[in-house]
Amino acid sequence: MASREDIKFLSNPNIGKKKKKYCRFKKFGIKHIDYKDPDFLLQFINGQGKILPRRITGNSLKYQKKIAVAIKRSRHLAMLPYVADLLK
Repeated sequence: MASREDIKFLSNPNIGKKKKKYCRFKKFGIKHIDYKDPDFLLQFINGQGKILPRRITGNSLKYQKKIAVAIKRSRHLAMLPYVADLLK
């Protein structure tokens, strides 16, 4: 039987494997999300101005709720737009 080193692949065997998502707030120990920092909050908004879901960002439920509240407060104070065309 041939070992794994002897087998030649036509393509990379790692293609199709997805990278594990993680909550950046838990990883880096961020406790407070500031609604007065629109540059940071832009990471969680798509080009149309919609809030990105957890399955895309990888945030935990606790921090995703805090992000949503911070974005809504920032929108209310006109730091972030409610609707935007090609925001990024």
